[in-house]
Amino acid sequence: MLVLSRKEGEQLVIGDNIVLTVNRISGNRVAIGIEAPREVRIVRGELERHEVAAGGLAPVAMTLEETNVAIASKPHE
Repeated sequence: MLVLSRKEGEQLVIGDNIVLTVNRISGNRVAIGIEAPREVRIVRGELERHEVAAGGLAPVAMTLEETNVAIASKPHE
C-alpha cells in the first residue's frame, strides 16, 4: 500500500483520468473530492465489505452524482 501525506487543497492523480482532492480536514475526518469518468465504479470500502460478508451480494456502487463528488472517510493512522 502506498501511503502519502496531503494537505487541504492538494491532489493525487491516478492514471490519466482520476484526480483525488483533499477538500477539507476537520478533526479525524477528511472530505475527499473525486474526479473520474462516469464508468469508474466508486464504492466506500465498508459498504463493499458489508455487502459481500452478508451473503455474497454484489457490492453497492455509487455514481459521482449520488455521492455529490465528495466522500468523507477517516484518515489512516
